[in-house]
Amino acid sequence: MKKISMIAIACLAVSGGANAAMNAGTPGGFSGGENVVLTVEQVKGMNDNSKVWVEGAIIQKNGDEKYMFQDSTGTIMVEIDDDAWHGLVIGPTDTVRIFGEVDHGLFNTEIDIDYIEKLN
Repeated sequence: MKKISMIAIACLAVSGGANAAMNAGTPGGFSGGENVVLTVEQVKGMNDNSKVWVEGAIIQKNGDEKYMFQDSTGTIMVEIDDDAWHGLVIGPTDTVRIFGEVDHGLFNTEIDIDYIEKLN
C-alpha cells in the first residue's frame, strides 16, 4: 500500500511540474468581460451596488464629497471621497471617466465613486 501511495505522489509531482513547464512564459489572467461605458440614464435603472463606468463632466459641487455629474442623457449625484481624487484637479469643462457602484437612496440614485480619471 505504501508503494502505491508513493507512486501516486510521485506522479502528481511530475505532472504538476510538466504542466508548469508547458505554461512557462504564457501570461495568465482574465480575458473578456470588458467594462462598458454606461449612460446616466442606464445607471438610474440598474440594481443597487452594480459596478458602473460613466463618462462625462462633473459640473458642480453639492456639499461635502457630493458632486453633480452630467453626460448627454442627464445628471446624477456622485459621491467622491477626498482620497479618491489622487491629486487630480478637475473643472466643469473637463471630461472624466468614473468607476463606482450604484447607490439607490430613499429619494434619489447616486454613484459612489471608487476611481476617477481625467480624459482631457
